Amino acid sequence: MSDFWARRKAAVAAETKAQDIALLEAERAEVEATQAERTDEELLEELGLPDPDTLDTSAELRAFLLPSIPRRLKTRALRRMWRTNPVLANLDGLVDYAEDYTDAAMVPDVLTTSYQVGRGLTRHVEELARQAANARTDTTEAATAADALDADALDADAPAAGAPAGRDAPEGATATAEPALAQDEDGAIPAATDPEIAADMPARRRIRITFSDPAGETA
Repeated sequence: MSDFWARRKAAVAAETKAQDIALLEAERAEVEATQAERTDEELLEELGLPDPDTLDTSAELRAFLLPSIPRRLKTRALRRMWRTNPVLANLDGLVDYAEDYTDAAMVPDVLTTSYQVGRGLTRHVEELARQAANARTDTTEAATAADALDADALDADAPAAGAPAGRDAPEGATATAEPALAQDEDGAIPAATDPEIAADMPARRRIRITFSDPAGETA
């Protein structure tokens, strides 16, 4: 029973509020119709307001924002402030929704995007992955080319076939050496049998070694 009366009371209050709003709207429409027949200068003189085109401060603008002021006078006052106030006149292009995106002229016929629900910016991510793969491929090719150049350089530095092997020659390599001259029992090299060679060679000499002992004799 209490719920019934509560709902009934709320319905009566809502009905009364609706009637009051309708009455206010009717009175406002009647006033606007009367004001529409008069000029702006007559209305400004009656309301005791200055010319909207001469406003300089926000305090002067507040007087035009009262409910009793006609809409066209409010519009003139706001336009004046938009032109003179640098905060309102100098729009920042980086501000979101700074332009009217509901204007059909601002919207192209076909608007495409790489964003996909659940996947995000798929094209952007795939492009980054492709660039990373290309970079890895280029790096691998450069490393392969460098290894090939190093191999060619090693092949060029290797001794030719049949060349005498040096001290660092690999195991199993053979070297051709000049035959050593025969020596006699005393370790001296005998004279050459070829007359031309014998003429160029120095004369054979024997080395004599002497030792001195305490007795003064020579060995």
